[in-house]
Amino acid sequence: MDISRVSALSTGTVRIRPEHVGPTDKHLYVWLATSRSWTPPRPINVYVVEHREGLVLFDTGQDRASVTEPDYFPGGLNGLIYDRLATFEIGPEQTLTRLLAANGYDFRDVHTAVLSHLHQDHIGGLPELSHARIVIADDEWKSMRRPLAAARGYLRQHIDRPDLRWERIHLEPLETGPFTTGHDLFGDGSLVLLPTPGHTPGSLSMLVRRPGEPPLLMVGDLTYDADLLAAGEVPGVGKKSDLRLSVAKVNELREQHPGLVVLAAHDPAAAGRLEVPAGGSALGVGW
Repeated sequence: MDISRVSALSTGTVRIRPEHVGPTDKHLYVWLATSRSWTPPRPINVYVVEHREGLVLFDTGQDRASVTEPDYFPGGLNGLIYDRLATFEIGPEQTLTRLLAANGYDFRDVHTAVLSHLHQDHIGGLPELSHARIVIADDEWKSMRRPLAAARGYLRQHIDRPDLRWERIHLEPLETGPFTTGHDLFGDGSLVLLPTPGHTPGSLSMLVRRPGEPPLLMVGDLTYDADLLAAGEVPGVGKKSDLRLSVAKVNELREQHPGLVVLAAHDPAAAGRLEVPAGGSALGVGW
């Protein structure tokens, strides 16, 4: 069997604006300036796949340094925007290394980390993964390298690090339901990366296929609530036209695979969508 187990870990929690989750007709900067409420704490999920080639992560969570080091985020107007967007709680036991250890893994077991996109709550574990293969869509890398990166959610100093082994993938023709391009991560069909732009230009999702089990689709921030995605709703951050197209493709994929389980990065119900086996860990649920 190519995949023996899938788990969800949470590197702390984040509270965001209700309009961020959506749906909303307001422009981003309107609701960002006027919203006076926060959601309840939502998880910052990292998905762990035990593959025959080694441990594969989908996203790497939030860096604890973001709540302990005052210069982690930019200052000035950009800093104010980051403060308005989200507030985090990350305990010392919620670093990627310690979470992996609590679930029986060594961080050195990580063979590959796939990043849905390069926003700071998905790249937090990168300082711990200098030994691993880090996979990102080439379109996402190019977006990060454009001017005004911090204003668009990219903190280059935490991304473009010389100690990391980046692999920038180019999507190739690949028929997976409504998706006509993608990238087969190991060439065995078990982990297939699919383009789901909208939240960012190069956002990726990862389809996980195992014999005899329902497929999983890890979608990053394409949605913050899988039920909203199923209803065709899009969140309040990103390019709405691209988000709608990506959501429609995911829902078409769901129609072709009725058991498809959608796992978002900040969906409070996501961990519960992974069945807990006998003796399963509360910190990492999976098969």
